[in-house]
Amino acid sequence: EVQVEELQRLLAGMEKEHRSLLLKMKEGEAELARLRSVEGDKLAEQDRSAQLEKEVAMLREKIHHLDDMLKSQQRKVRQMIEQLQNSKTVIQAKDAVIQELKERVAYLEAENLEMHDRIEHLIEKQVSRGGHSSRARSKSEYVSSKRLTGPKPLPLIRVVET
Repeated sequence: EVQVEELQRLLAGMEKEHRSLLLKMKEGEAELARLRSVEGDKLAEQDRSAQLEKEVAMLREKIHHLDDMLKSQQRKVRQMIEQLQNSKTVIQAKDAVIQELKERVAYLEAENLEMHDRIEHLIEKQVSRGGHSSRARSKSEYVSSKRLTGPKPLPLIRVVET
């Protein structure tokens, strides 16, 4: 952004110089036209006329060069603005991916806690019942193998059998 501001400041300066050079050129052309219209073949007027023609040609060359520089700087400014916009878009997309991954991690952590609680519950149930736990284990494994899908993590719900 600092570079863009600096380039815009330089562009403004070049545009101002461009306008002043155009004004000088027009003044020179006007004086040249006036000198040509005046009768007389004075040597001083011819020298001044030749000098003014050289100045006008030089000013036209400078103006042409400044126009090229202005166009180049404007192109650079546009490219920098596009790069900034593209960078912002990429950052927003990456932020969205990061947010989605955070949500998935939160969901998986909640699911993991739920699984740990179920395993602890099954172990307690197995210890208290002895051999009758094989039926309960297969049922809980079936329940725990179900995958809950959704865009956002579901709240953690602990089921405790008494």
